[in-house]
Amino acid sequence: MKKGKTEFFCQNCGYASPKWLGRCPSCGEWNRFVEEEVRDEGAPSLAAELRFSEQPLPVNDIPAQEKERLATGMVEIDRVLGGGIVGGAAVLVGGDPGIGKSTLLMQVMNALSTAGRKTLYISGEESARQIKIRAGRIGALAKDLYVLVEIDLDTMIRRIQEIGPAAVVIDSIQTAYSSALGSAPGSVGQVRETAARLIMLAKKTGIPVFFVGHVTKEGAIAGPKVLEHMVDTVLYFEGDSSHAYRVLRSIKNRFGPANEIAVFEMGDSGLREVGNPSAFFLAERPEDVCGSVVVPSMEGTRPILVEIQALVHPTNFGMPRRTAIGVDPNRVSLLVAVMDKVCGLHLSNHDIFLNVAGGIRVSEPAVDLGIVSAMASSFLDRPIEAGTVVFGEVGLAGEIRATAHADLRIREAARMGFRRCILPRTGRRKDEGGGTMKKIPIGRLKDLVEQLF
Repeated sequence: MKKGKTEFFCQNCGYASPKWLGRCPSCGEWNRFVEEEVRDEGAPSLAAELRFSEQPLPVNDIPAQEKERLATGMVEIDRVLGGGIVGGAAVLVGGDPGIGKSTLLMQVMNALSTAGRKTLYISGEESARQIKIRAGRIGALAKDLYVLVEIDLDTMIRRIQEIGPAAVVIDSIQTAYSSALGSAPGSVGQVRETAARLIMLAKKTGIPVFFVGHVTKEGAIAGPKVLEHMVDTVLYFEGDSSHAYRVLRSIKNRFGPANEIAVFEMGDSGLREVGNPSAFFLAERPEDVCGSVVVPSMEGTRPILVEIQALVHPTNFGMPRRTAIGVDPNRVSLLVAVMDKVCGLHLSNHDIFLNVAGGIRVSEPAVDLGIVSAMASSFLDRPIEAGTVVFGEVGLAGEIRATAHADLRIREAARMGFRRCILPRTGRRKDEGGGTMKKIPIGRLKDLVEQLF
């Protein structure tokens, strides 16, 4: 029997090579090449199926309006998608095992079906009875919500065309299988092939498709990196098993702002939307303690108040420890050096432990001033005055740089009852808002300690 043609594919980025390579020339990863069978040139081509066959049109003559979006009925989901589901969109949802990806998408499909629209949930990982048990637990029992257990791609496409649903979920894309390739489900070739055909089906029919994607041990979506480029929206489900909250973050969105987040609380009956994340993350914040400060952080277009905690203690070993959870550890080391050089706070022989309470992760530069404030408070053993928020970027020379959306941050802090705000002197506008909130602008890091205490 004639052996089919094979090539070696990088399981990280999808780079193809005629022979095995130890290091991928494209992404630089080691030992990621696996031999897979490729489609024979004499096999029936899918070119006709993967072709739009449309004529070029002037952009003004294309019938489309921004308001033509499908509302899910879940405010947080509509927010993170940019205002609703766009027809024909391909959305990839990734996250750790058990984080709640299937539960969330089942709730979204149920919300659409409750509004009188047919939806189709295709699973290749669970039986129909398992899905029914989960649907009963979260109350997703709408009559127009259809469930299909299938991994064969041709059967999936045929059923989607027969039912004509308003939205489809593929749970998960790593289990889908195309008979055009001889490789196993989950391989680079299968993921790329099945995703390409389903995305093309979505574009032709206008049916939005949600893909559930497995993640690797590093936290990235498994399969070729090109999968994230093929879809329109990439959502990551974040959270800690020790906390009840879950954050759905948009990493890429062609139809709305990226880095937007939706906050949920996991319960016995599924995921519940959190309409006021600031109150949720500050619910257990202690008062009059050293090393605690509140920072208004921008997540997409939404300001959220988060608590940054720091513990600074003289080290008992020769090498001090630096542990940061929720913020970039390299950024913390940089700020420690600036504090030592500019402010005279010598932390080089101290252990530093930093944590963003609630398990949320923040990465914007505006939290620099909050990190410095928390470390200074713990080092000096002096609590920061109650009702104070701080934000601003810290430069290497000790200058406080302006950050975007200062007005939104101040208004959110004032809404939550905070009375004093320390912010950058540069970049200020007269319409910052905040009502009677006292605004203290500073330009140098040396002025921070004086204003804090």
